[in-house]
Amino acid sequence: MSVAAPTKVTPAPRVITTKPRVSDQIFRGIVTAFSFSALVILSLIALFLLLKGFNTFKEQGFGFITNFEWSVTQDEAGKDVTHFGLQAMLIGTVVISFVALFIAVPLSVLTALFLTFYAPERVKKILVTIVDLMAAFPSILYGLWGFFVLMPMAVYWAKLLHKWLGWIYIFDVPDPVFSRSPFIAGIVLSVMIIPIITSVSREVFSQTPLDRVQAAYALGATRFGMIKAVAFPYARSGIVGGAMLGLGRAMGETVAVYTVLNIVYKINWHVLIGAGGNVASMILLKFGEATQGEVKALMAAGLVLFVVTLIVNSIADLIVARSGKTGR
Repeated sequence: MSVAAPTKVTPAPRVITTKPRVSDQIFRGIVTAFSFSALVILSLIALFLLLKGFNTFKEQGFGFITNFEWSVTQDEAGKDVTHFGLQAMLIGTVVISFVALFIAVPLSVLTALFLTFYAPERVKKILVTIVDLMAAFPSILYGLWGFFVLMPMAVYWAKLLHKWLGWIYIFDVPDPVFSRSPFIAGIVLSVMIIPIITSVSREVFSQTPLDRVQAAYALGATRFGMIKAVAFPYARSGIVGGAMLGLGRAMGETVAVYTVLNIVYKINWHVLIGAGGNVASMILLKFGEATQGEVKALMAAGLVLFVVTLIVNSIADLIVARSGKTGR
């Protein structure tokens, strides 16, 4: 008697699907909506400034950026005669921002190096917390600190710079007024942007390939030699990107600069003399008593500052992203 062979049953093919669960879809939608909300808000701000300042651009043309006069007068018929030019304040913005960068970049890079390669773990946690807290302080606190605490010391430093470097044009002081100067405003801004540059630099230094670090030590390099030969070449672009992010923050700062700077609408390349200004502080100074036409011009000035800051920050993001991918 023969036994029948068992019948082979082929299972039905399993359906492979990548469709996420309902909860994942809801979470993804919420995250996507909040992500795009920032872009929408930014676009609405730009559109608002453009609509409010369009008449100024139409009347003044490109001279709004290149002219050096900002005045509102009346003719014999009582009609307002306006001359709006932003060049003087744009130059002041650049001068103050670069003073801040000149001070902040070396301090930030050295701090990042210490936190990455030298600091013990306990000290590192404390210092990282302090740096992060510095980034969260309101700008008015920096302004008040600069006015009441920093300014007396900074005036003494400015006099020393004028005494020993007065032969250089930017350190010359035609009038002996050293308080409330672009130099003091630059110091305050440098303290404000140190957390940004330090955080970016520390992040880039921490991504230095471990095999390169170990290879440098294996070849007999000291810690400083390793930093010089490996860490700095790897992080160079990231440091530049962090500095440009700090530059974008410095260019748009308002209250801190307004507190410690004597706002004068004129071109001032002398960083030690107490006169100058930037675009943001000029808007704050003139907005309260501005006429209807001048308000539109101030909105146009805000749009120019918005675009310049956006360009600087975008370039910084590209540099940092490129550094993270290529290590150069």
